[in-house]
Amino acid sequence: MTDPNSEIDQTTEIDQTTDRRSWSAGRHPVNVLHLVFGVAFLGMVVNWALIESGTVGTHGLRWLLPIPWVAAGAAGLIAASPRLRGTRD
Repeated sequence: MTDPNSEIDQTTEIDQTTDRRSWSAGRHPVNVLHLVFGVAFLGMVVNWALIESGTVGTHGLRWLLPIPWVAAGAAGLIAASPRLRGTRD
């Protein structure tokens, strides 16, 4: 009926193609909204920890509070930039 050697060759060929990873196979897109809010939340937690520990006094709030928002915006722009340029493959 069928040659067992040809079946082995087909399975090894399939295994070799699944081992290769590219942007179109095996990668999922980044959810930019989740990334931005995660970075912003992490920044707020760090701000809170710095203020509560006494590392930064009330005089440092003017420059400390905007940092999470700027970092979140930068992370969103970086995550969205591949979509603006097109696909890599």
